[in-house]
Parts: sequence; structure tokens; C-alpha cells
Amino acid sequence: MNGNGASTVSGGVAPPPAMKPQQYRPRPLPPPKRRRSRGCCCFCCLWITFILIALILAAAIAAGVFWVLYHPQRPDFTVSSFRLSAFNFSSSGRLDSRLDVNVTTRNPNKKIAFLYDQISISASASNGAQIGSGSVPGFVHPTKNTTRIKASVSGSGIAVDPSLASDLKAKSTVALEIVLETKVGVKIGGLKTKRVGFRVTCDGIQAAVPNGKRPAATVTAPDVKCKVKPRIKIWIWTV
Repeated sequence: MNGNGASTVSGGVAPPPAMKPQQYRPRPLPPPKRRRSRGCCCFCCLWITFILIALILAAAIAAGVFWVLYHPQRPDFTVSSFRLSAFNFSSSGRLDSRLDVNVTTRNPNKKIAFLYDQISISASASNGAQIGSGSVPGFVHPTKNTTRIKASVSGSGIAVDPSLASDLKAKSTVALEIVLETKVGVKIGGLKTKRVGFRVTCDGIQAAVPNGKRPAATVTAPDVKCKVKPRIKIWIWTV
């Protein structure tokens, strides 16, 4: 020790100061960069949107070309004549009925033919009571052609609500609605499309109720137009 209180070592060199132990603290890792994944998603979305727009435009152009070339039109349906030949209620309120009806259909297209499956026909009164049902075989409807469909709609022992039955018994004429349902396809040259649901509704029919043993006369009704509506099934819904 020297007089100033400092320690010395032989040779005149002071020993190095003691090192303090250091604690190691790991640095947190930077968050992963997601710019590249976001950019890929945006790029894919843009491509999908572009493809969808291109498909919609292509479909619109194809539909426009098809309309110009073929000018498709729906067939016309008209009730040309009908006769309610039987309309009797039993003591228990059950109905026996028979309706003979002629429906005229016209295909106004020059290049499009229609292919009909079996057609089911049903008739009901304006108050909702069911009158009867029937069917006619399918047929091919050529271009620029008019076809007459003859059908008989009948029912035996149809259960009718008592209030509806009493309302029908008191009338000399019955307002009827006739519905035709089938599936129809389109034929253009040698090409045939898939068949879709098809409904024809004819209302505003006033049928005379037969009186006793005298059957009702056949009524000619060229002005009874029918509403035509395709019924397209999308998954579980029918529109």
C-alpha cells in the first residue's frame, strides 16, 4: 500500500478492474410479415372478380345473339270450350263431378318447337273447393302450330268442407280455375334442352251446374286466356 491508500503490484502495473457479471436478455422476435399473403389474396380476389365479370358478359352476349337469331316466345294457351256434365253432392257432403274441357295452345315460334311431358290437369272452384283432376299424354308441339288438348277432369267422393259445399249447392253457375302442370323442353334443330317445370293457369271460367237429368250445355269460351309460367327449381326452392 502506498501512502495514498492505493495498492500497487511489483512491476508498476495495476491489476485490471474486476468485471461485473452481465445478464443476457433475449430480444423479442419481430412479428412475421404478412404483406405477401395479403397481396396474394387481393390478387386472387381480383382474378376471380374478373373471371366472373367475363362469364356474365359472355352469357349476356350469347343470350343477345340467341334472341336476335330465334326471338323465342312463350306458347299461348286458351280455354276454347268446356262443359260441367256432372256436379252432384251426396248426403254426406261428398262430391262427384266431371268437367270436359278443350284447351287450345299455339306455338308462335318459327324455329323453336316444344316437347311436353304428360300434362296433369286439376280444377277447383273460386272458393277453394277441389272439383277434380285428370291428365293427358305428352306431345311434340311443332313450330307455328296450333294444337287442341281435350281433357276430362273428374272426381268421385271428393270430401268438401261443409261450408264450401253449401255455398256451391246454392249456385246455378260455378266459377272455376283450371291448372295444367307438366315439364317442357325446347327443340332447336337437332338440339334439345333439359326439361323444366311448366304451369298454365286458366281462371274466369263460369260453368253452368247441370240441373237434374238435363246435362249442362257445352260453352264456347274463346276469350278465356291462360297465364303461362315456367317453374324453375333452384336447390330446394321452386320459382
